[in-house]
Amino acid sequence: MRISDLQSKDVVSITDGKKLGLIADIDLNVYTGMIDSFVLQSSGGWFNRGEEVRIKWKDVAKIGNDVILVKNIDKVDGSIN
Repeated sequence: MRISDLQSKDVVSITDGKKLGLIADIDLNVYTGMIDSFVLQSSGGWFNRGEEVRIKWKDVAKIGNDVILVKNIDKVDGSIN
């Protein structure tokens, strides 16, 4: 699977069914080459960037044909730590 394939899928919370956004970035572990987390850019309008949300790989429940289902989310204000 390519990164562009992941970026085209909606990310949805299985807790409440809410659409969280699309994948804007991926954090990789440089030592293992594995994905640590996805960074989402939720909708924020034309001039508003919206809110960044980080989804840890362990919280990804299922990657389907059209959506990525996730369990728990941690919200990050402004920038990624």
